[in-house]
Amino acid sequence: MSVLKEGYPFIIPAFVAGIILLAVSRFAKLPPVSVVCIILGVLLIIFALFCMFFFRDPKITITQGEGIILSPCNGTVMEVTEENPLSGEGGEKVIRVFLSVFSVHLQRSPVSGTVVDVTHKDGKFLAAWDPRAHIENEQNIFTIKSDAGSVFTVRQIAGLVARRCVSWVKTGDILKAGDKIGMIKFSSQVDLHIPKSAEVMVEPGDKVRAGITVAAKLTTAEK
Repeated sequence: MSVLKEGYPFIIPAFVAGIILLAVSRFAKLPPVSVVCIILGVLLIIFALFCMFFFRDPKITITQGEGIILSPCNGTVMEVTEENPLSGEGGEKVIRVFLSVFSVHLQRSPVSGTVVDVTHKDGKFLAAWDPRAHIENEQNIFTIKSDAGSVFTVRQIAGLVARRCVSWVKTGDILKAGDKIGMIKFSSQVDLHIPKSAEVMVEPGDKVRAGITVAAKLTTAEK
């Protein structure tokens, strides 16, 4: 298992500061100073270890199959719903997933295809369970057109703790199902928008894993 480079600015300073404080505690002449240094040093090292866990990038085997739509993230399904796009034409299904601070926080492409748009939207930092979060919170919106012509949208949505959505792809990039597309720093939400005719394979409460869990399947006509 490797660690994402986005974690280094958190891990390295905390670990180094923790080691320095522990070293200082050994030479402190005043016991209170020594105790404070030990406590702070241990807390910083624990924080560094937590960040290594949080920014982990585990090796996985991407699930293969015709017409399958993979989960773009790790987490717990909050809601499966249907809604009309902003254009008011047609409709789509939406799978909303909550990522806790213990989830792997990188996102993957749900299908093979081409990135047709990546849009950043400034916004609020409401808690993921707030029904307004997917509309009002800061987010990155990835629009991916599959090889068969279907359009999928992955939304990275910042949460109460999460403060930054990171994109690793750009318009025009060619992706395979399961390719890494970005990450969100700390707890957050990811929405997957799929064609209305697709068959959803998950339900609220299910645990999903990016690139592994089959979130939905396309109809024969859309494969």
